Amino acid sequence: MKISLLALATIVGTAAAGLPELSLQVRDGSFADLDGLDPTLKWSVSTSTGDLNLEAGIEASVRPTTDIASLPRAFWGKASQDIGAWGVSAQADVSASDLKSADIEISAENSVDDLSVKLLASAGDGFSVSSVEATKKFASGDATISVNPRYDVSSGSGDVVLGYDAGETSIEVTASADEQSVTVSRQVDDSNRISPTLALQSKDFSVEWERSLDDGNSVTTTVTPNQAIDIEWNDAAWTANVNLPIDDGIGGANVSIKRELNF
Repeated sequence: MKISLLALATIVGTAAAGLPELSLQVRDGSFADLDGLDPTLKWSVSTSTGDLNLEAGIEASVRPTTDIASLPRAFWGKASQDIGAWGVSAQADVSASDLKSADIEISAENSVDDLSVKLLASAGDGFSVSSVEATKKFASGDATISVNPRYDVSSGSGDVVLGYDAGETSIEVTASADEQSVTVSRQVDDSNRISPTLALQSKDFSVEWERSLDDGNSVTTTVTPNQAIDIEWNDAAWTANVNLPIDDGIGGANVSIKRELNF
């Protein structure tokens, strides 16, 4: 994969830098020493030339090491442009462990017709489409109805997601040949939203509780019986995620803490 040094220099030299995001993860409950920590830094820049918007970013480890080349983990680049009523974008994600291939996402959105299309693919020795989906929204009184057919090219399977959003109450139905699930979300009061989900064939069940806090902050707890308890806490620039497996008793917690940094 060849990268134009001139294009890269142009982006770096004239772009507006986004705020770096530092992430600290604790895996499998390893709180005893620093070996359980997995610090990661994400940083991106953006610029534009004419009607074309360009973005690029990097994800790197910040663990102490003498092998500097091992620190980068992933790179990505994105180009977007408005073409008529359509907003079109293409993004490539490259793993540092495999620079000869990339994950591609191509999307197009028409805000006038409430229609969007997304295609996922991989590029390397060739170009292979992984999945494709489209979303169409309709107004129905004070509610919004959405239809989202999806097709996985690699497995040859597809499903459709039907949504109904009336503000305080929303319903989402996902149906495929093998499984159907229903999620009903209800705003109980100004601070609490409850969203149970039931899979009709497997009988899997989960409940999500979103608690709104002051200043736009929130805590979301999802309980999936016999599987896990997941908690996400958003507090200004901080985001903390806790995954607590409960499939075979209570296991070690997986913790991720992220903060947007301003240098």
